[in-house]
Amino acid sequence: MSVTFATGFSAAGVAAGISAVAGKKDLALVVNNGPLDAAAGVFTSNRFCAAPVVWSRKAVANGHIKAVILNSGGANACTGEAGYAQSLATAEKVADLLSLSDASDVAVCSTGLIGELLPLDHVLSGAEHAYAALANTAEAGADASHAIMTTDTKPKTVELTGSTGYKIGGMVKGSGMIAPQLATMLCVITTDAVVSAGQLQAALAVATEHSFNRIDVDGCMSTNDTVLLLASGASGIEPDKDEFNELVRQACASLARQIVGDGEGASHDIRITVTGATSEQAALACGRAVAASNLLKCAISGNDPNWGRIVSSLGTVPTDIAPYDSNKVTVDVNGVRICENGGAGRDRSEVDMTGREVHIDIDLNAGDAEATVWTDDLTHEYVHINADYES
Repeated sequence: MSVTFATGFSAAGVAAGISAVAGKKDLALVVNNGPLDAAAGVFTSNRFCAAPVVWSRKAVANGHIKAVILNSGGANACTGEAGYAQSLATAEKVADLLSLSDASDVAVCSTGLIGELLPLDHVLSGAEHAYAALANTAEAGADASHAIMTTDTKPKTVELTGSTGYKIGGMVKGSGMIAPQLATMLCVITTDAVVSAGQLQAALAVATEHSFNRIDVDGCMSTNDTVLLLASGASGIEPDKDEFNELVRQACASLARQIVGDGEGASHDIRITVTGATSEQAALACGRAVAASNLLKCAISGNDPNWGRIVSSLGTVPTDIAPYDSNKVTVDVNGVRICENGGAGRDRSEVDMTGREVHIDIDLNAGDAEATVWTDDLTHEYVHINADYES
C-alpha cells in the first residue's frame, strides 16, 4: 500500500505528459488528511540543489506539511529563478485544489533531467488529475510509487506496524546517481501515529544517517534528494518513542536496501562490514572507501573477489581518521578469508560468487567499533543505461 498504508493519507499517481515516455505515470500526489500535519525532512547536500529542494526545505522548516507533489521526467535543477517560480506555482496549485491558505504547506519534489525547466502546464494539469484521483487505497499508493520512478525497474515500498497498532508506510525512487549523503532519491514516509515534528525530525535524522547515507551505487550525488516523514495522527496512538524511532530506522533501511537491489544494471549487491575499528566513523570511512572503488565493482561484476582492490582502497583512508596496522587486517568474502594479516589468505577461487549478494567482512583489529555500507557492482548495462539517459 506504500504511503497509503498509514491511515489518514490519500495518494494518486497519474500520467501528466511530463516524461518523454508516452503514457508513463509521472506525477504523484500524497495528501495528509490529519488531524495532525507534523512533518520532517532531510535533503541533498549538493551545492547545486534543485529548485524544489530549495522550496521544500523552507516549507518543512516549521514542521508542518499537508501535501507533497512529486514528478519524474524532469529535475528542475540548475534552472535559476524561473525554476523556483515553477516550484512555487506547483505548490500554489496544490494548495488551491486542497483549499489550503498557505502554499508552504505543500512540499514539491522533482527527479529527472538536470538543466531544463518543466513543462509547467502539464505539471499543473497533472495536479488536477491527481487531485481528482486521490484515494486511500492500496492501488492509489501503488500508482504513486510508480509515478516517481525514472530508471528504476520496480517500485520500492515499505509497510510496518507498531506494537500498539499504529502504522508506517513509505515509498522511494532511486537506482542510479546514488552516493552517501543521501542518494538520487525521492522518498515519502507516512505514519498515523501521534508524533510531534521534533520527534519526527530526530528519528529521521538518525534513520537516514544509518541507511540512505550508507549506500553507494556509483559515487554520484544528486541535486534533488529529498526524504520526507509525515504524521497524520489518525490512529490516535502515541507510540513508545524508542519503538517508533526503531521502526522509522527499519523503514529507511528497507527502502535503502531496495535502492541497492535495483542499482542500474547491477548483478550483485555488495554488503561491506568493517569491524575492529577505533570508532564508528573510522569504520564508516573505511567501508565507504571500499564501496567507492570502481575497480572492485567491476571485479565483482566478473565474479572475481579481488581482495587486492579491497585493501588498496582501504589504504586510502588517512591514518588520523582510521588508525590501524595494515599487517593485522583480514578480509573475508562470502565467508572465505582471502586476506590474512595484510597478505594472501585462502585462494580466492574458493569463494562462491554465484549468489546475488556478496558479503565483504573487513577486520581492522584495532578496536571494537564497526559499520556497514551497501553498494553494488558496475556492469556493461550500467554504461548502456547512462550513455542513453541524460541527468
